[in-house]
Amino acid sequence: MSIPPPFQATPCPARTPEEQKYDSDRISKMFGSIAHRYDLLNHLLSFGVDFYWRRKVAQELRKILTQPHCKILDLCAGTGDLSLTLKRKTTGNVLAVDFCHPMLRIARKKFLQASLAIPVIEADALELPFTSKRFDMVTLAFGLRNLLNHKLALSEIRRVLRPGGRVAILEFSQPQKGLVGLIFRLYFRYLLPQLGGLISGVHGPYQYLHDSVSRFPSRESLSQTIRECGFTSVTHQDLTGGIAALYCGDRAT
Repeated sequence: MSIPPPFQATPCPARTPEEQKYDSDRISKMFGSIAHRYDLLNHLLSFGVDFYWRRKVAQELRKILTQPHCKILDLCAGTGDLSLTLKRKTTGNVLAVDFCHPMLRIARKKFLQASLAIPVIEADALELPFTSKRFDMVTLAFGLRNLLNHKLALSEIRRVLRPGGRVAILEFSQPQKGLVGLIFRLYFRYLLPQLGGLISGVHGPYQYLHDSVSRFPSRESLSQTIRECGFTSVTHQDLTGGIAALYCGDRAT
């Protein structure tokens, strides 16, 4: 078995509006097909590191979370784990948004079980149904790579952020060189798609996970795109040897 090289971003060909709509619907249905096992697989396949990653997001955003009456949009919220983590750290308002109805149905049940008031809205991240300058913070965990137009998504995020607001994007990344990166690439390419398909009973989504991460821009490229979309003070930090990265930026005006 040959050792896979580090991930490298591959440019995607331009799509027509009809093709984009088809891809969006396909991705939504794909996530819906594994919604019933999504949380279990996240925890198992990440060896529980996903809990740490979400806590890290809350830690980095604690300055806003401690502000009374802050308004937080958790975009591509999925089954709501990050929304729950944020809500437990703030007395402000957290709103969970996703385009996959089965995921949001699970999120709503989890919020009710936790006795936390987190509204859910089914909406497209590329066309948010909110007025401009509404939120103090927007978070996006492992969802940007699933959106067909990263720049449009970032522009929408900037639009709904108030001046001085902050965006935090948690996403899989290209692992660093060395033992951690080597082990991750072997696991991510060969083992994870098989385990994900076996446990969920659906084989396509976890191959898609590998493929979508492989095509995702590098840390430096994504940071530059975030700047180009009007954000300042853009930073990124590696988590768990570069398996994931946390990007933050501010809307200055």
